Formats: sequence, structure tokens, C-alpha cells
Amino acid sequence: MSRVTINDVASAAAVSIKTVSRVINREPNVRPAVQARVEAAIRKLGYVPNTAARSLAGARSFVIGAIFDNPNPHYIIAVQRGAMAACRQSGYHLAIEELDTAKNAAAQMRAMLATARLDGVILSPPVTDCAAVLDALDAKNIPYVRLMPATAKGRSPVIISDDAAAAAEAARHLWDFGHRRIAVIAGPAGHSASALRLEGFRHGIASAGGDARQVRVVKGDFTFRSGLAAGLALFAEKKHPTAIFASNDDMAAGVYSAAAQSGLRIPDDVSVVGYDDSPVAELVWPPLTTVRQPVAEMAAEAARLLIEGRGSDAPHTFELPYKMIMRGSTGAEPCMGC
Repeated sequence: MSRVTINDVASAAAVSIKTVSRVINREPNVRPAVQARVEAAIRKLGYVPNTAARSLAGARSFVIGAIFDNPNPHYIIAVQRGAMAACRQSGYHLAIEELDTAKNAAAQMRAMLATARLDGVILSPPVTDCAAVLDALDAKNIPYVRLMPATAKGRSPVIISDDAAAAAEAARHLWDFGHRRIAVIAGPAGHSASALRLEGFRHGIASAGGDARQVRVVKGDFTFRSGLAAGLALFAEKKHPTAIFASNDDMAAGVYSAAAQSGLRIPDDVSVVGYDDSPVAELVWPPLTTVRQPVAEMAAEAARLLIEGRGSDAPHTFELPYKMIMRGSTGAEPCMGC
């Protein structure tokens, strides 16, 4: 079969080739009824725009970049999945770039931008708070949308989910089960989510009538290994916590392993709550109670803003809802000495 062309789409939709091009390129001044007719013809014929030809015809490259520096692979995969779906829907491509924010981020960004032609960039934590990255993008006039920034929110559109409120809900969930010896395994310093989740959890304990200062805090780095180390340290204590909030699911999985090595059962001896609702949450036993963060949806929304040319709009915050996912890893505080 011959390849479907833009002429075929124009003929099927009874419009000019220029109108089809305007719809494909998301240009303004196309009547909704005409746009719907063209999009229906594209779907029916299975037309795939030629990205190379489109980029030569105008200023756009039809490539969106996603830049990350994050030890949590599940988070990055979710960002890529959401952004890629939005790009594919609009005939764009997604370029994935890793950047080490601890090693001269400005030089890395300049080198990256010297060889990449991008219509816009999605920044995920902790890159989203790296001033050197933002400065490099601004210098090249490349629009960007930031996921979950903690600083300089006025520099670009941002997409957020309320980490603090979600962690507070997790705290109240454990408190309502009667737990009073509670620990938090925090994420790495410098990562916006780490501080937000710890602060939110403490606020949740205080709002339930507890003393947030009595919440035991152990440092982690969002990896399974750090969750295991933190769990082993906590369970070695004579009066170990009866409930643990791990700031992401990978660390919660590490707590599961620590509990097994320490002869403790979940949730009979210790309750565990995670964060993210990554695939591991349903692979452990019992399945993990956790917070579902809409990472893929946030990335998709960021990509759509860039594709629609709104990455340079006046700064605006778009908030997507989180959801507590109740599974089998939490229960009533164990009766000590019964």
C-alpha cells in the first residue's frame, strides 16, 4: 500500500493542504468544526506526519525534551510514559536526557543544547529546581514546564500534586489505627519531595492530636538499599516503631526486607505506608498501602502545554490530584505484652 499523504487527508476532509498543516501544527485560527473534521480524517486514514519535513518547513523541530536526575527508575519511566503518549498523539517525538545536577549542571546543559534542537523541555525533580539549568534554557529562549518545583515557581508554568497533603493523609491513616511509635524514612536532601513529604507527615500527626516532634526520622535516598538499611536500624531498637512511612515505594520495599530479616510480620507487627504507587507496591506481600502520585498524567500535561506553545505563558500552576491506595500493609497497632 502507498503511504498516506497530506493531500489524501485534505481531500478526505474537503479542506486545503494548508488547513491540514495548520491543524497538525496546532496553529490558531482554525474553526473547531474544521479541526474536528481534519483530525477525523487523519485517524481514519492513519496518516503519520513527516516530522523531518515539518521541521524544515518552519521554526519548530517537533521534539520535546525530558531532562532528569533521579535515583527512582519507576518515577522516570512514568514521566517518560506520560510525556511520550502526549507527544505521539500530536506527532511529536520525545528526547530523553540525563543530567547530573551535582556536577556542573550549567556546562552539561550548554553541551546538550548545542547539539539538540528542542521545541520545549520538561524538567522533573531535582532538575526542576536547578537554577543553572533554568538559566541555560532561558538564554536559548527554550520554553520549559517544571514538575513539582520547590523554588522560583514564577519562572515558568508548573505542574504539581500536593505531596504535603498526601503525606498528612498517610500520617492520619496510621494514627487512626492507633499507632503512636511512628517513623519516617525521608528522601534525599535537596529533593523537593523529601521535604514536602516529611513536613506534611508531621503536620498530619499534629492535626490528629499527636506530637510531631516524637516522629522518628531516618534518612534515605529513595533506593531499596537505603530503605533496607533504615528498616534494619529501626527494628534493632528495643522499642521499635509499630508504623513506618517510607517516602517512596522502593524504600518501603526495603523496609519489607528488613522486617523479614528481623522476624517481624507486616502488618501484624509493623505497618508500612509508601509513596508513588509504583509497580513494586503490588509485587510485595502483603500489597503496599501507598499514595498514588499522578506522575504520568503530570508529564503528559507538561508535554501538551509545550506542544500548544504555552511553555512561555505567564507562570501558572496546574495541580493534579493524588489518591491514597489502601492495601494490606497497614493495620491496628500491635498489642504489646498481650
